[in-house]
Amino acid sequence: MRPARGNDALAWMDESGNPVTRSQLAILKTAACAADTQALPRTEQHHDLTRRGLEHILEEEKSFGGALGRPSGARFKTYQQLKRYRETLGDHHDLFITDEQVRRIDRALEEIYRYPLAQIAQIAKNRLNRQLKAGVDDYRLAELVPGLREDGRLCVIDREATRHDPELICSLNLV
Repeated sequence: MRPARGNDALAWMDESGNPVTRSQLAILKTAACAADTQALPRTEQHHDLTRRGLEHILEEEKSFGGALGRPSGARFKTYQQLKRYRETLGDHHDLFITDEQVRRIDRALEEIYRYPLAQIAQIAKNRLNRQLKAGVDDYRLAELVPGLREDGRLCVIDREATRHDPELICSLNLV
Protein backbone atom coordinates (compact mmCIF):
# COMPACT_ATOMS: atom_id res chain seq x y z
CA MET A 1 0.00 0.00 0.00
CA ARG A 2 1.10 3.55 -0.65
CA PRO A 3 -0.37 5.77 2.09
CA ALA A 4 -1.35 9.35 1.25
CA ARG A 5 1.80 10.47 3.07
CA GLY A 6 4.85 8.55 4.05
CA ASN A 7 6.48 5.43 2.68
CA ASP A 8 5.02 2.38 0.98
CA ALA A 9 4.05 -0.30 3.48
CA LEU A 10 3.24 -4.01 3.57
CA ALA A 11 0.81 -5.87 5.81
CA TRP A 12 0.57 -9.62 6.39
CA MET A 13 -2.73 -10.72 7.87
CA ASP A 14 -3.58 -14.23 9.09
CA GLU A 15 -6.83 -16.04 8.17
CA SER A 16 -8.61 -14.27 11.03
CA GLY A 17 -7.54 -10.82 9.86
CA ASN A 18 -4.91 -10.27 12.55
CA PRO A 19 -1.45 -8.92 11.69
CA VAL A 20 1.27 -11.59 11.58
CA THR A 21 4.30 -9.29 11.74
CA ARG A 22 5.29 -5.63 11.33
CA SER A 23 8.59 -6.59 9.75
CA GLN A 24 8.59 -5.42 6.15
CA LEU A 25 11.61 -7.64 5.45
CA ALA A 26 9.90 -10.74 6.86
CA ILE A 27 6.87 -10.08 4.65
CA LEU A 28 9.05 -9.64 1.56
CA LYS A 29 11.01 -12.83 2.32
CA THR A 30 7.79 -14.80 2.80
CA ALA A 31 6.32 -13.46 -0.45
CA ALA A 32 9.50 -14.19 -2.46
CA CYS A 33 9.11 -16.81 -5.18
CA ALA A 34 10.59 -17.78 -8.53
CA ALA A 35 9.36 -15.94 -11.61
CA ASP A 36 7.80 -19.13 -13.01
CA THR A 37 5.82 -19.97 -9.84
CA GLN A 38 2.17 -20.61 -10.65
CA ALA A 39 -0.34 -18.29 -8.99
CA LEU A 40 -2.82 -19.88 -6.60
CA PRO A 41 -6.52 -19.08 -6.80
CA ARG A 42 -7.76 -16.22 -4.67
CA THR A 43 -9.34 -17.26 -1.36
CA GLU A 44 -12.95 -16.33 -0.56
CA GLN A 45 -11.83 -13.90 2.13
CA HIS A 46 -9.10 -12.26 0.00
CA HIS A 47 -10.88 -8.91 -0.34
CA ASP A 48 -11.86 -8.80 3.34
CA LEU A 49 -8.27 -9.57 4.41
CA THR A 50 -6.95 -6.94 1.98
CA ARG A 51 -9.32 -4.37 3.50
CA ARG A 52 -8.20 -5.32 7.01
CA GLY A 53 -4.56 -5.06 5.93
CA LEU A 54 -5.15 -1.57 4.56
CA GLU A 55 -6.90 -0.53 7.77
CA HIS A 56 -3.99 -1.96 9.77
CA ILE A 57 -1.42 0.02 7.77
CA LEU A 58 -3.39 3.25 8.16
CA GLU A 59 -3.73 2.67 11.92
CA GLU A 60 0.00 1.90 12.22
CA GLU A 61 0.78 5.09 10.32
CA LYS A 62 -1.23 7.09 12.86
CA SER A 63 0.23 5.27 15.87
CA PHE A 64 3.88 5.57 14.87
CA GLY A 65 4.08 9.13 13.65
CA GLY A 66 2.58 8.58 10.22
CA ALA A 67 2.98 11.66 8.14
CA LEU A 68 5.49 13.11 10.57
CA GLY A 69 7.80 10.11 10.57
CA ARG A 70 9.40 8.50 13.60
CA PRO A 71 8.79 10.09 17.01
CA SER A 72 12.58 10.44 17.37
CA GLY A 73 12.92 12.34 14.07
CA ALA A 74 13.45 16.07 13.58
CA ARG A 75 10.19 16.52 11.70
CA PHE A 76 8.07 14.86 14.38
CA LYS A 77 9.80 16.63 17.28
CA THR A 78 9.74 20.03 15.59
CA TYR A 79 6.06 19.69 14.72
CA GLN A 80 5.08 18.56 18.23
CA GLN A 81 7.02 21.30 20.03
CA LEU A 82 5.83 24.03 17.67
CA LYS A 83 2.24 22.76 17.88
CA ARG A 84 2.35 22.80 21.71
CA TYR A 85 3.72 26.34 21.63
CA ARG A 86 1.02 27.44 19.18
CA GLU A 87 -1.67 25.92 21.40
CA THR A 88 -0.33 27.82 24.43
CA LEU A 89 -0.54 31.06 22.46
CA GLY A 90 -4.23 30.57 21.71
CA ASP A 91 -5.62 33.97 20.74
CA HIS A 92 -3.05 35.83 22.87
CA HIS A 93 -1.30 38.52 20.83
CA ASP A 94 0.84 41.37 22.09
CA LEU A 95 3.88 43.40 21.11
CA PHE A 96 6.03 40.26 20.79
CA ILE A 97 3.40 37.81 19.53
CA THR A 98 1.70 39.48 16.57
CA ASP A 99 -1.05 38.24 14.26
CA GLU A 100 1.57 37.89 11.54
CA GLN A 101 3.83 35.77 13.77
CA VAL A 102 0.92 33.45 14.59
CA ARG A 103 0.06 33.12 10.88
CA ARG A 104 3.73 32.29 10.12
CA ILE A 105 3.70 29.56 12.76
CA ASP A 106 0.41 28.16 11.43
CA ARG A 107 1.74 28.06 7.85
CA ALA A 108 4.96 26.36 9.00
CA LEU A 109 2.99 23.76 10.99
CA GLU A 110 0.81 22.97 8.00
CA GLU A 111 3.83 22.65 5.72
CA ILE A 112 5.73 20.40 8.13
CA TYR A 113 2.68 18.16 8.46
CA ARG A 114 2.00 17.90 4.73
CA TYR A 115 5.50 17.72 3.25
CA PRO A 116 8.85 16.08 4.08
CA LEU A 117 11.67 18.22 5.46
CA ALA A 118 13.98 19.60 2.80
CA GLN A 119 17.04 17.49 2.10
CA ILE A 120 19.01 20.39 0.63
CA ALA A 121 22.37 19.24 1.99
CA GLN A 122 20.41 18.33 5.13
CA ILE A 123 20.86 21.93 6.30
CA ALA A 124 17.37 22.44 7.74
CA LYS A 125 17.19 18.97 9.25
CA ASN A 126 20.64 19.22 10.84
CA ARG A 127 19.91 22.69 12.16
CA LEU A 128 16.61 21.57 13.68
CA ASN A 129 18.23 18.47 15.20
CA ARG A 130 21.00 20.59 16.76
CA GLN A 131 18.50 23.05 18.20
CA LEU A 132 16.21 20.31 19.53
CA LYS A 133 19.12 18.46 21.17
CA ALA A 134 20.28 21.72 22.74
CA GLY A 135 16.80 22.17 24.23
CA VAL A 136 15.69 25.13 22.14
CA ASP A 137 12.88 27.03 23.81
CA ASP A 138 9.51 27.38 22.13
CA TYR A 139 9.89 31.05 21.24
CA ARG A 140 13.22 30.52 19.46
CA LEU A 141 11.85 27.49 17.61
CA ALA A 142 8.84 29.58 16.58
CA GLU A 143 11.28 32.10 15.08
CA LEU A 144 13.56 29.55 13.40
CA VAL A 145 10.99 27.32 11.69
CA PRO A 146 8.94 29.99 9.90
CA GLY A 147 12.23 31.62 8.83
CA LEU A 148 13.42 28.37 7.25
CA ARG A 149 10.02 28.05 5.58
CA GLU A 150 10.11 31.56 4.15
CA ASP A 151 13.63 30.94 2.80
CA GLY A 152 12.36 27.76 1.06
CA ARG A 153 14.62 25.57 3.22
CA LEU A 154 12.07 23.82 5.44
CA CYS A 155 10.10 21.34 3.33
CA VAL A 156 10.14 19.78 -0.12
CA ILE A 157 6.87 20.78 -1.74
CA ASP A 158 5.83 19.00 -4.91
CA ARG A 159 2.22 20.04 -5.29
CA GLU A 160 1.92 18.05 -8.54
CA ALA A 161 2.90 14.78 -6.86
CA THR A 162 0.88 15.24 -3.68
CA ARG A 163 -1.57 12.37 -3.19
CA HIS A 164 -4.60 12.67 -0.99
CA ASP A 165 -5.86 9.10 -0.92
CA PRO A 166 -4.05 5.89 -0.01
CA GLU A 167 -3.31 3.70 -3.02
CA LEU A 168 -3.42 -0.09 -3.11
CA ILE A 169 -0.47 -1.27 -5.14
CA CYS A 170 -1.02 -5.04 -4.99
CA SER A 171 -2.36 -7.82 -2.79
CA LEU A 172 -1.17 -11.42 -2.42
CA ASN A 173 -2.39 -14.57 -0.73
CA LEU A 174 0.46 -16.06 1.29
CA VAL A 175 0.00 -19.77 1.98
